[in-house]
This record gives sequence, structure tokens and C-alpha cells, in this order.
Amino acid sequence: MEEINLEKKDNYTEREEVYHGVGGFFVEIVKIFLLALIIITPIRVFLFQPFFVQGASMEPNFKNGEYLIVNELGYKKTDLKLTTIHPFKDIERGDVIIFRYPNNPKQFFIKRVIGLPGEEVVIKKGDVYVYNEENSKGFEVKEDYLPEEIMTTGQGKYNIDENEYFVMGDNRSHSSDSRSWGPITVDDVIGKVFIRAWPIGEAKVF
Repeated sequence: MEEINLEKKDNYTEREEVYHGVGGFFVEIVKIFLLALIIITPIRVFLFQPFFVQGASMEPNFKNGEYLIVNELGYKKTDLKLTTIHPFKDIERGDVIIFRYPNNPKQFFIKRVIGLPGEEVVIKKGDVYVYNEENSKGFEVKEDYLPEEIMTTGQGKYNIDENEYFVMGDNRSHSSDSRSWGPITVDDVIGKVFIRAWPIGEAKVF
């Protein structure tokens, strides 16, 4: 009788060890998941944001369906207002940015920055000119990122306020941009395009 009781006790101990081992494994998985969540969430929310290109307004440089990583570092929402706190440099002419469409903030657009705060942009005969304090007589914007066959359609003169940017799509004849609905404000800006992650063959860091 005593031997039987000892055998049952030994079996119970073995099962207890097994359960403890399996439970410990799941505990470690949960720990790893929580740690990854703690590390990734701030990066995802405050530093980098994924976006898919929709439409042809940025062709041939950015095509429909491409997967982009956008650098949001330097832009922080404070009291529902976007405040520039970039520790490196501001947005420059030629940068490709993601922003909220001024006429519908729920939509996100991708365009290229052409005019900077305080400047005047003039479009005539397919060329783009910029006037500012350093260039009172103006200068033609050299857009080496555009194929030679692409011309900037439309005619007009656009004054840019101190907190605004003038943006256009690279596919100038098929782009709804600042030529149609005016400059965007700094409050509209989400961030700069940082990486083209997909398709793999077109991957690039900007």
C-alpha cells in the first residue's frame, strides 16, 4: 500500500513539472510580445509611418501600390496642432512629403515640395520659377527628378505664407495639387518619405 502511494506521488510531481515548463514557455512568449509592443509602438506612432501610394500623380518616381515608410521625426501634435520640432533640418525644396489633403483631412496625399514659406511661385510656359528674399529677380527651379518629356501644365502666380508649402505631383498633367487648391500649411504635414520598401526591386532610402 505504501509503495502504491509513493508511485502516485512521483507521477503527480512529474506532471506538475511538465505543467510548470509549458506555463513558463507561454509566460516568456507574453513577455517578449509585451517588450516588442513597448519598443515598437512609440516608433510606429511617433517616428515612422507606413503608407501605400494610391494613384498616378507621382509617376514615374512613385507608382501606384508602392509601400513607403515615412519619417515623422520632427513633427509632434500639441493641442491638436502640428508643431515643427525637427532636430536636424526643415523641409526643403524637392522633398517628397505625405500630408493631409486640405479639403478633406481624412485623406492623405503624396507630393513634392516646390515652394517654401514666404516665397512666390510662378508657372509659365511649362517652367517653374521661384521668387524669394535671396532671389528677388527669381530663378527657374531645376527639376532633375522629372523626365524631359514631362512639362508643368497651367499658368499662374502663387504667394506662399510663412507657414505654408507649395506642392506638386511629379506627373504634372495628371496631378491634383497646389495649382488647383493652393498651398498646404505646416499643420497638414505628416512627414517626409524615408524609404520605399516595396517592391523589393525598387527599394530605396531617400
